[in-house]
Amino acid sequence: MADYLSFGEIMLRLKTPGHDRFFQSPSFEASFGGGEANVAVALSNYGLSAGFITALPDNDIGQAAIGELRRFGVDTARIRRSGDRVGIYYLEAGANQRPSKVVYDRAHSAICECGPGDFDWPKIFDGARWLHITGITPALSQSAADLSMECVQQAKKAGLTVSCDFNFRGKLWKYGKSAPEVMTELVKHVDIGIANEEDCQKSLGISVDVDVDAGELDTKKYEALSEKVLELYPDMSAIAITLRESRSADTNGWSACLRDRNQGFMLSRHYEITDIIDRVGGGDSFASALIYGLNSYDDRQQALEFAVAGSCLKHSILGDFNRVSVDEVEKLMSGDGSGRVQR
Repeated sequence: MADYLSFGEIMLRLKTPGHDRFFQSPSFEASFGGGEANVAVALSNYGLSAGFITALPDNDIGQAAIGELRRFGVDTARIRRSGDRVGIYYLEAGANQRPSKVVYDRAHSAICECGPGDFDWPKIFDGARWLHITGITPALSQSAADLSMECVQQAKKAGLTVSCDFNFRGKLWKYGKSAPEVMTELVKHVDIGIANEEDCQKSLGISVDVDVDAGELDTKKYEALSEKVLELYPDMSAIAITLRESRSADTNGWSACLRDRNQGFMLSRHYEITDIIDRVGGGDSFASALIYGLNSYDDRQQALEFAVAGSCLKHSILGDFNRVSVDEVEKLMSGDGSGRVQR
């Protein structure tokens, strides 16, 4: 049985070749991805016992998604087979000043149509230590939001540590509820919060005087923002906030901060990432590396550095999944970012 579980949706990812616009080429590159599945895969790559909880139709596409998870060593025993379709997202990779674009086709997917009572949570959480969830699944449908709430409540009842990436997705909140209406209640059951500045503002309704499109970041404002989150959510033990400076689609500054209720505020090393291969999944790679770091290092500063280094490396990898090892991340943490050929 897996120790570290994530709950959400795995999707079929259809990406244009290279940096082509939609249908500039008649082909799409097909793979699988999705925030919570990305976390499960990365945790398994780091050597942790990871499992994924979702619903998938009992057809060839659903089985292919399960096979892909198994290929990375993810436990799929908790996956419910129901529904008629796998969610899809289309990706057009940006370049220079042209941003990447995502188009979702997730309505009536298997997980969208699940609701409370569809999963046997006591059985699912038996023997597990950690649950990871995001703000994406509650955005899909009212029943998925209700199911997400049931999931975190049952995880806490079973004694699991719960982490949540707030993950605001404006294109998904279409069923009549706003993100703050749902997320402010769900986050009350969270131990470790993960976000960027937009997530804090638009998922939790916490206003802060910062321009999310400005490029340059004032870390003092994030120190105040993280303090405010912990004040509003007294059961949360720590909040990590990623700090992305988007200079163009190809060049980003990358760092993060962490406020621990007992150890205070800390800021990571800063990375300048150029020639980005694929930034989709960057936040998920941070979340998974943070979970690994918090469970592998006594020092939370070191856990934060592992998270930032792991997610930095993800920007060099095509696809949703972060295909890196602990050794590779720790080498970058030690200062070896030369990219020299290893012979």
